[in-house]
Amino acid sequence: MIYVTRKSTFSAAHRLYNPTFTDERNDAVFDKCNNLWGHGHNYVLEVTVKGLPDPETGYVIDLKELKDILDDAIIQKVDHKHLNHDVEFLFGIIPTVENLCVVFWDQLRNRLPSGELHRIRVYESDQNVADYYGEPVSIPRYAVGASMHGEGVPA
Repeated sequence: MIYVTRKSTFSAAHRLYNPTFTDERNDAVFDKCNNLWGHGHNYVLEVTVKGLPDPETGYVIDLKELKDILDDAIIQKVDHKHLNHDVEFLFGIIPTVENLCVVFWDQLRNRLPSGELHRIRVYESDQNVADYYGEPVSIPRYAVGASMHGEGVPA
């Protein structure tokens, strides 16, 4: 089995906030990341595809094609955006680096022309990184608008 990885970058803002928590609990759990207006990161996204090389091309997946898929499915939608407000596929989800991995997987899983999605890795910073390998994970999705202000319940 061969594993190939494409790396992309994007800059985005987010706020970590659970609408079912009190303001005090949000402050205690998320600290500075609970800033009302959000805060930003320069993210690095790595997508690893596994498979056997095509005997005619030597590719598991054409990395130019993978770049185009990543740009279309994720990067153009998240780059220079506020993840809580501007990205439809993230509406109602607490945009932690862990949750981003799972949601990005969902955006890509049926789009690859060859190979199989193996890993999504997201760096939120040089110190904070998460990996996801496609195991079943349930992420709560709160009522749209509840991710920033007021009370909310899982949708």
